[in-house]
Amino acid sequence: MSIFSSLELFFIFSLIAGQILQILSLNIGINYGQIANNLPSPSQVSELLQSLSINKVKLYDADPNVLSAFANSNIEFIIGIGNENVANMIDSSQAKAWIQQNVQSFLPQTKITCITVGNEILSGKDTSLMSNLVPAMQSLHGALVSLGLDQQVNITTAHSLAILGNSYPPSSGSFLQNLAQYIQPLLDFHSKTNSPFLINVYPYFAYKASPDTVSMEYVLFQSNQGVTDPNTNLNYDNMLYAQLDSVYSAIKAMGYNDINVRVSETGWPSKGDPDEAGATVENAALYNGNLLKRLEMNQGTPLMPNTPLSIYVFALFNEDLKPGPTSERNYGLFYPNNTPVYNIDLQGSGISGFSGFSPSSTSFIVTGSSSKQVVISLLGILGSLICSYITQF
Repeated sequence: MSIFSSLELFFIFSLIAGQILQILSLNIGINYGQIANNLPSPSQVSELLQSLSINKVKLYDADPNVLSAFANSNIEFIIGIGNENVANMIDSSQAKAWIQQNVQSFLPQTKITCITVGNEILSGKDTSLMSNLVPAMQSLHGALVSLGLDQQVNITTAHSLAILGNSYPPSSGSFLQNLAQYIQPLLDFHSKTNSPFLINVYPYFAYKASPDTVSMEYVLFQSNQGVTDPNTNLNYDNMLYAQLDSVYSAIKAMGYNDINVRVSETGWPSKGDPDEAGATVENAALYNGNLLKRLEMNQGTPLMPNTPLSIYVFALFNEDLKPGPTSERNYGLFYPNNTPVYNIDLQGSGISGFSGFSPSSTSFIVTGSSSKQVVISLLGILGSLICSYITQF
């Protein structure tokens, strides 16, 4: 065995550390919902997310306790304005007061980078709320400009995939015709302010609705022959990418090519009612685990290959007070006691290139109960990689 010089050892450690950081620096965030009566304190949640190196969080409100707890954490926040408060934001004085209270007062200690104005408004039935959406967004943006914050905080809103009138093939994606009057000015706002178009995308819903016809492998990012778009000849090996490209196509059909689409929610439930096909721990672990592997590969979609995915997983915790079917209360990666609902294995391609090292032999387990466990996992990877290097000499 050769004796390594200090320079050689430094190079090896730097290379290995770079591979580990590649695993941890995924373009992924987490939805932090709080419709529950048993969640850990915001300060405990801050410790959990920092231990997991998750640096993006999306809230559905602007909870001051959460924003204060995450001060100096370097975690970026999307905060939200509830549907019930959208109409009030049309008034410029109220919009400015809201920004001052919920954004400006927490900057720069807490990194607030985006505000969502309502959630899934255009897929609802309240036409008055739909009409108020863009004026409220414009008013809030104007408040940001007046306060000198428009370069660090943007305004957007999150949509359900139900706003699409057609999603197959992806190249023929289009919005519902009756929503055009609301979507056209919305897209114009996004284009002018360079803000992202947020979409909530759940391949699980498609599988749940038609388990006999929708391929489980296709929705879980597993090996399959895929689906080819007859118009573009692009092959899709998973439903999420196809759904995303249908959104890009719908936006393009409205005359816009400069709007970035981001996934504000996606996930898979670990438990469901008897009629909720596919809602199991195993499938949830496969969906989110395989999604993380795709993000690690820095992929874009077939239609937008040079635009890396930006995704917020739903959700951080199981939320016991959410209404609806059992699945609604079981999307969390963690139980409220900070223990994982299941393990997510990041067997990254970024480290599989080392000769003598098998990516299947080491996994990065999302535990969250202690930052020490994360450090131990990383040290295990580091040690394995060092041994692999040494045996080559």
